[in-house]
Amino acid sequence: MKQIASALVKAQKAFGPALKTSTNPHFKSRYADLAACVEAVIDSLNSNGIALIQRNYEDSTGVTVETLFLHESGEMLECGKLHVPASKQDPQGYGSALTYARRYSLMAACGIAPEDDDGNAASRKAPAYDAGRLADWLAEISQAPNADSLKAVYTEAFKDTQSDAEAQKKIIAAKNARKAAL
Repeated sequence: MKQIASALVKAQKAFGPALKTSTNPHFKSRYADLAACVEAVIDSLNSNGIALIQRNYEDSTGVTVETLFLHESGEMLECGKLHVPASKQDPQGYGSALTYARRYSLMAACGIAPEDDDGNAASRKAPAYDAGRLADWLAEISQAPNADSLKAVYTEAFKDTQSDAEAQKKIIAAKNARKAAL
């Protein structure tokens, strides 16, 4: 466990926030979806020689998921099973439960939480956003020299544009384009 433990400590130092980029129309709230949670940790894990694995176990009432970390040395850390009951006994119910279980198992295993996950975020007024800054953010993102710089600029830009959903879509698209180019 010595090598994986050391690698996990290094990886955690570089984890980003799980950004709330998805919207739940039923509750009119934002949340960090599975992709945002994976994105917050995967580069740092991989850079430190750690593969992220999520095992699924047979379950007749829902889904059971376990997050594991496999180090290039062969050492493995199993993070415990998480059971989530399916809301409906159909493919959609199981699919929703699986996504939920994978997201929460990953966050628990990595020790991350969604940004502003303090219960007061909904009652706070979003800071004023200067729409003129969007072009600056997009330029900074498109010129990021490496993945670490891109992650830092993207995180700041996303937070700065939190009161403008259209601007955030452009920020996400620019980040994805630059990430693909790098």
